[in-house]
Amino acid sequence: MPAIWTTPNEAPAQTGAFSMTNAALGAARPEGVPLASVILRPSRSLPRRGFAWLLLITWALLLLPLIPLLGTAALWVMLPFLLAVLLALWLSFERSYRDGELCEELILWPEMIHVHRHNPRAAAQSWQASPYWTRLKLTPEGGPVENYLTLRGNGREIELGAFLSPEERADLYDRLGDELARARAPVHPAPQ
Repeated sequence: MPAIWTTPNEAPAQTGAFSMTNAALGAARPEGVPLASVILRPSRSLPRRGFAWLLLITWALLLLPLIPLLGTAALWVMLPFLLAVLLALWLSFERSYRDGELCEELILWPEMIHVHRHNPRAAAQSWQASPYWTRLKLTPEGGPVENYLTLRGNGREIELGAFLSPEERADLYDRLGDELARARAPVHPAPQ
């Protein structure tokens, strides 16, 4: 699940997701419970256990052509190349898992929206603005990707959920638009 939403009335069970600390938010953290928050992560199609099985099956299939070469010098010529294939497969999947640690967390209060992006191989990035002045934009075609999603506010425009599928960005646009409208709505005290 690439998008995990949390509102004050619901809490996700065991998300395992990155959580923003008070230090990441800085001193400008608003008081009170956020109206909503969402954690965005890239989809993971192959868990580590499946990867271990893939390596084991690949190793077994690579050994099949070596059976006729048992007891010959050709076996020792072929073996380093087959081990190189396994090593390349392992290294490429490890890189993919490291890149999958990418995470964006958006927290929405009535007076502030804050986005924190945790990059696996670069410094973390943060952005914040007033929800009242923040504009959410979905560009269905003509952007860098289909359903290009951006937030504009506080003099900057940021891309949101670049790693999500076009359908997931469209769903995020709808839900985030509703949450921003809720944050902009005037708060009236309950009648007594």
